Amino acid sequence: MTSFLPQTQTAIDFAGDLFRQAKHAVALTGAGLSTPSGIPDFRSTGTGLWSRDEPLEVASLSTFRTAPERFFEWFRPLANQIYHARPNPAHLSLAGLEKAGHIHSIITQNIDMLHQKAGSQTVIEMHGTMRTLTCTQCYHQADAALHLDKFVENGKIPRCSKCGNILKPDVILFGEQLPQAAWFKAQREARQCDLMLVVGSSLEVLPVAGLPMQALDRGAHLIIVNNAPTYLDVRADVAILEDAAVVIPAIVEKVLNG
Repeated sequence: MTSFLPQTQTAIDFAGDLFRQAKHAVALTGAGLSTPSGIPDFRSTGTGLWSRDEPLEVASLSTFRTAPERFFEWFRPLANQIYHARPNPAHLSLAGLEKAGHIHSIITQNIDMLHQKAGSQTVIEMHGTMRTLTCTQCYHQADAALHLDKFVENGKIPRCSKCGNILKPDVILFGEQLPQAAWFKAQREARQCDLMLVVGSSLEVLPVAGLPMQALDRGAHLIIVNNAPTYLDVRADVAILEDAAVVIPAIVEKVLNG
């Protein structure tokens, strides 16, 4: 069992109490939840993806359209990490919390499908998914599993089995709008919840970063677990600056077992 500083343990206990009292709790997760699974985040100094590459040059819709090979060259190491990643204790704990009826849904900024691999059922993917690819010409949708292994192994750019044109991973690139259906669901959850748990998100990317404010404005409680401070820490009932893979299991243990 992990030993925490007294103030951290007090915060964990309080977070557990809030969950047990909640009627409609929602989780909002970001890249920091998956870093313990070996997937880099985007903004950490020195290790984040954007500390090494200019996002608009490698991960934009315009780059994909004009120089898809450049996008895929950048994307291959990340795809490899996602392809081989496994859920960490935080993912598994959130899935257990949902199964026990203490979480209504998970809104995620991640594309790695680790929530689903962990067993979560109601996952709203705000930035798309690596589960499927879509043809840029005929819009045929393909199962990513049929293409990703070859792409990760030898860099072979995936192509449509129907028309032969390039398949685009169904992830949201710079210059693309969020999936409308997912955005509407996320806003509805934020406005209806009485507790929001933010895990591993810096809350810097709009419009998703505004969802906790929508919850707060309607009287919801807020718990934040992240390695670095966020703009909403001062508004949160609980803000814990620790590793999510350690803290979330401790909170869930408190919720389920007291």
